[in-house]
Amino acid sequence: MPGCRPDVKAEHNAGMEPFRVDVADAVLDDLRERLARTRLPNQIEGIGWAQGTERGYLAALLDHWRDGYDWRATEARLNAVEQWVTEVDGQRFHLLHARSADPNAIPLLLVHGWPGSVLEFLDVLGPLSERFHVVAPSLPGFTFSGPTSQPGWHPRRIAAALAEVMARLGYRRYGLQGGDWGSIVTSNLADLHPDRVIGLHLNFVTARATQATAAAGGSAAALTDADRASLAAAETFRRTGVGYQEIQGTRPQSLGYALEDSPAGLAGWIVEKFREWSHADIAAAFRPDRLLDNITAYWVTATATSSLRIYWEMRQVGTAAMPQARIEVPTCVAEFPGEIYYPPHAWVEAAYRVVRWSSPARGGHFAAMEAPAEFAADVTAFFADPELSGSAR
Repeated sequence: MPGCRPDVKAEHNAGMEPFRVDVADAVLDDLRERLARTRLPNQIEGIGWAQGTERGYLAALLDHWRDGYDWRATEARLNAVEQWVTEVDGQRFHLLHARSADPNAIPLLLVHGWPGSVLEFLDVLGPLSERFHVVAPSLPGFTFSGPTSQPGWHPRRIAAALAEVMARLGYRRYGLQGGDWGSIVTSNLADLHPDRVIGLHLNFVTARATQATAAAGGSAAALTDADRASLAAAETFRRTGVGYQEIQGTRPQSLGYALEDSPAGLAGWIVEKFREWSHADIAAAFRPDRLLDNITAYWVTATATSSLRIYWEMRQVGTAAMPQARIEVPTCVAEFPGEIYYPPHAWVEAAYRVVRWSSPARGGHFAAMEAPAEFAADVTAFFADPELSGSAR
């Protein structure tokens, strides 16, 4: 896979191979050359972000990517963390493993979504590893897990594979944390192996009215004013914000040709989501270098296309890729204020055994990256419950 190599000098451990990120100079030189030849489309004067990523913002970001951004510094941050690669069911899995100094710390599986990556978590690994043995895998087809070469990698299959990864690490009981696709993957893992999961922390959650209606014996659960506001936000998102899902869920390969060949195209496609799904204005929410960490990871591994395929895979199997029963492990839902939307509480409680709702002061869909202190504090507070922490021993 471009830009990465296993550390062959280290010993293997339980079917795993130590790993270091080592992007070839030629890959970075080619990136800068492509950025120098960027051809941007015109933009209607005064339209801003209404039709997608704003040209002026993107042009400045691309200039910084070419002349000011230092991937080697990010590479060093990644390589300061223990990393492994392993193969499960024919698919490569990469993971960061930030061990706590406390041997009795709770293992915590931290799962990202799209268009994020494990680089979302760089600012929370330190705080979380004070209390947890953190395992942050790259999803199949995403960045350092390499492209997918076979179909079928939907969220439920990924969850089963991650259970095997945790077993190879020697973790019998552990906590789960997920947002975006990570929320669906971790929910599936809690459904598949509830005996292994001490608790589930979600900063994004999906639930349907039918689940709440069934739980209420056939009558629709009453909605609060907050529920109605959230459903209105969900409807707005459905009408104006899901075009990317339609494309990625039906024609990921066609879109992939543009994303793999043009760093400007890749940045424009990804930046829009970080801007729309953040709590603060994008300039306040994310430093340019942090955005470029994530975008560059896709570029140097040539995995933009394969990362899109999870949307297509989900459409092939539908609800079979979702949890098949109510999640009975203790669950926390952290409602960050900049999230796209949250379902009504009654719907969520019909699908999960929610023992804690929290409302962090800031942060959005990419909470670990936008608000790392709030994110780490919320995760830590949930798993500090004596019933949860005690069950990990």
